[in-house]
Amino acid sequence: MALSPAPASSAASGPASGVGISSAGTARPGDLPAVHDAIICVALPALAVCAEHGQLTGHGLEGVYLAGRRLLSRCVLRIAGREPVPLRGRRAAADRAVFTGVLRTAADAGPDPGLTVERTRGADGTERIVLRSSAARPLRLPVEIALATDLADLGAVAAGLPGPELAPSVHGTGLRWTTADGRYAAVTADPPPMDALAAAGLLRWEIELEPGDARGIELRVRGGDRTSRVPGAGRSGAGRPGGQVLAEARAEGDDPRLGDLLRVALGDLRALLQRDAASSDVHLAAGVPWRCGPVTAEALWAARMALPLGTRLAATTLRVLARTQLDGPGPESGRIPGPLRDAGPHLPPRCTGVEATLAFPAVLAEARRWGLPEQDLEELLPAAERCLRWLRAAADPSGFVPDPGPAGPWRAETQAHAHRAAVLGADLLDACGRPGGEQLRDWARVQRARFREEFWLDDPSGGRPVAARAPGGRSWPVLGGWAAHLLDTGLLGGGRYAPGLLDKAATEQLARLLGTPLLDSGWGLRSLGGKEPGHNPFGHRSGAVRVHETAVAVAGLATAGYEKEAASLLRGLVDAAEAFGYRLPEMYAGEQRTAGAVPVPHPAACRPAAVAAAAGVHLLTVLAGIRPDVPGGTIALQPVRSAPLGAVRLSGLRVAGGPFAVRVSRLGLGMVEEAPEGLQLGV
Repeated sequence: MALSPAPASSAASGPASGVGISSAGTARPGDLPAVHDAIICVALPALAVCAEHGQLTGHGLEGVYLAGRRLLSRCVLRIAGREPVPLRGRRAAADRAVFTGVLRTAADAGPDPGLTVERTRGADGTERIVLRSSAARPLRLPVEIALATDLADLGAVAAGLPGPELAPSVHGTGLRWTTADGRYAAVTADPPPMDALAAAGLLRWEIELEPGDARGIELRVRGGDRTSRVPGAGRSGAGRPGGQVLAEARAEGDDPRLGDLLRVALGDLRALLQRDAASSDVHLAAGVPWRCGPVTAEALWAARMALPLGTRLAATTLRVLARTQLDGPGPESGRIPGPLRDAGPHLPPRCTGVEATLAFPAVLAEARRWGLPEQDLEELLPAAERCLRWLRAAADPSGFVPDPGPAGPWRAETQAHAHRAAVLGADLLDACGRPGGEQLRDWARVQRARFREEFWLDDPSGGRPVAARAPGGRSWPVLGGWAAHLLDTGLLGGGRYAPGLLDKAATEQLARLLGTPLLDSGWGLRSLGGKEPGHNPFGHRSGAVRVHETAVAVAGLATAGYEKEAASLLRGLVDAAEAFGYRLPEMYAGEQRTAGAVPVPHPAACRPAAVAAAAGVHLLTVLAGIRPDVPGGTIALQPVRSAPLGAVRLSGLRVAGGPFAVRVSRLGLGMVEEAPEGLQLGV
């Protein structure tokens, strides 16, 4: 699916046009169709979007899509001239949903319906419709399915400009639609319909049911163009990444929700996998339905959080990004390109390419700790070196990295990414016998001292970090979820975490601030504090809870020893996951939690989203305190000592390519149950 990047002024999850549908049905800049209550089945490049009733009506985003093209916009079932009464719609898996309805028939004497209708729809549009009779006498039911499509691009559908429905023709056992430029969609039915009416877009059957009998109809959707078939069209799983990209991990323990959280997260991560257009490498789409295009910084962060499931996803994501790296002479050499994204009400747009460039060497260094194969390391090391050279060249005379360009500003979050890249990059260069490590460590040492001078605002309450500074001296002293990245320092050898930009006193103060109700909403970390100017509980950078930032905060706080604050955010996120059926959206409203309440969804948030799904894996890894050092032959366990969710057992993880299992008791004591041969338990 190839939606191009959103403009800087649009929502982070929006399509390229930045145009959606207003409540009156007219296009308005910045709007997106609401998808918070949609049931979305995903197995990229295919996805299906519908409401809980299960009918595809063509309204909003409803439809079956393949590679960003709507193959089917309408699929309305009627039995004896009536639509079934919808009772329940639910996701059965990441790529499949089940809808249950009933219908009273002429054989039903009272209010009890005698016909049950169950529809099972896959992400690729394959649908199984089962009619089951509980009537007292035989039934003869006319069944019809109305079908239509516009073959519109997802971006056009989102903008409210899908175009007219196409005229179908009868084709085989179903209908077919074709555009002037050769694009087509086709629906076939089994058993074949008794009638296929092209003018009305109808397929019709006469279904006979004895008492207790069930009969089924199966629909299959295909699409493509005149020269080629789109991989995977109409066949569930075809065109999907092969092999085991992510391990079959399991979680169990005192809190049964952890098992559900990991199960759904794994399903969503697999559903979001897509192949790079220029190679066989796979990476995660940032999120559905808006961000299924080229690889992004979010895909790299998600691959990092998914390292406990194996290093293959990190390696392939890094390879895809390395191929986009700018080369040649000049200050941009080594940078990974990326679009600008909105940074909230106070700051100019940020560059996701800068973020990806700084993440690259850190993710490669941590993947090495988890057991990245030597061949992958050797292949990716030159790209990491180019990223690190860009870092040194991009830093201005002050020692800070401006974002998005030389004019700044200096963002605290960007400095945290740069410092992590330098420290972990230096460790990586040393380990691989490459020069430059000592210079990077010296630069990071100076940056730590300068950061304290420039980015810490002292006040009687203990002070706070500022979000950004301009080279001219202006500062933005607004506090939000971005500050969690200051605690994300990165994993070194021997189970040690790298030094960060904050000293012990500043870390303690930041932990206290992150634990206050101004930032901890009870459901997770607000992206902007509740009392800050411009706060909006639905603003993705101005007050909404961003799952990625909350997971980063939990990990950073736990690593630094602030378990009370970490546990509060952890419980809030797990409670929110339960409310969302364990498929966490990328963000949701930062409303303050109250007794008996549930988190409020964001109407345009991606769900599933790569970083939100990977956050479930990350949180469990933090609980168990898994710190591998495969090159050093050790693996350390530093569980959260307070065991905030009770005992937990993780199995099916991967370290050094082999199975790994760990158990943490209610007392916060960790024990390795399974590990690859040759790894010693470190301290």
